[in-house]
Amino acid sequence: MPERSVLVVLFDDVQSLDVTGPVEVFTGAGKATGDPAAYPIRTASPDGAPVRTSSGLTLVPDLALADAPRPHTLLVPGGQGTRRPDARVIDWLREHGPHAERLVSVCTGALLIAEAGLLDGRRATTHWAACDHFARAHPAVDVDPDPIFVRDGRVSTSAGVTAGIDLALALVEEDLGRDVALTVARHLVVFLRRPGNQAQFSAQLAAQTARRDPLREVQHWVTEHPAADLSVEALADRARLSPRHFARAFHAETGTTPGRYVERVRLEHARRLLEDTGDGVALVSRACGYGTPEAMRRAFVKALGVAPAEYRRRFRATAAPTG
Repeated sequence: MPERSVLVVLFDDVQSLDVTGPVEVFTGAGKATGDPAAYPIRTASPDGAPVRTSSGLTLVPDLALADAPRPHTLLVPGGQGTRRPDARVIDWLREHGPHAERLVSVCTGALLIAEAGLLDGRRATTHWAACDHFARAHPAVDVDPDPIFVRDGRVSTSAGVTAGIDLALALVEEDLGRDVALTVARHLVVFLRRPGNQAQFSAQLAAQTARRDPLREVQHWVTEHPAADLSVEALADRARLSPRHFARAFHAETGTTPGRYVERVRLEHARRLLEDTGDGVALVSRACGYGTPEAMRRAFVKALGVAPAEYRRRFRATAAPTG
């Protein structure tokens, strides 16, 4: 097995989970294969001194960045320390980042590798709250605020904290196969694996929660009954409002229209069924309120750029069913 060494960059005010999440995945892969050296992991800070994380934990690195050997996978976590980055970290990344086989960032670690000029001309993501700043500060980077991780050649960037675990699982699956990644995911009690293009927010989180009970109850009812009649008239009747008043109030309190909210809920539910079940496309389309496979296909192509069958082929754990 080729050595897939991992070097994790540490700095003051780093987000601890950005470090420990991927490290647990890579370490778990070694245990799952019976080869503790499957992913040799080392950590390095600018001067080799301990760093204090944003949560107050102290991490003791293995060595200084200047003494770090060239890694296969260079992992750059995020955290509050990226707001005023250590110039020594940026300079080191600028010099050594291009030589790693894989360059990986977690959360706002993307800002550090962008500052080092390693994301120019590439598509990337980061924590949703930092995406606007990221795009303004680095106009040469194609910032996509939606997915939980983005892979562009040898460079991979992920969204906030737990998305780093998803990305690490994807890398393990690529390196060692799905069975190993599944074993790690089960041990960590996490999903295997959220597709990289899955939105950082679920439909419920993407829209604000309405303040008024009738509207909030409608939101919950929609997510639990995607196959029901979810027209504005039907939802307004459930909220005991006129359709016009309901549509205005829903948009004012959630930041989206009732129709758009329903579209997101149905699409999310359909994606989940295609990923996790063997139900045929026709059955999924009915279960999600599309009515026909063609209606669901149009929704998928519009939102994701792929048809349902192709989406399943890419992201379902086992082969899609026939028929």
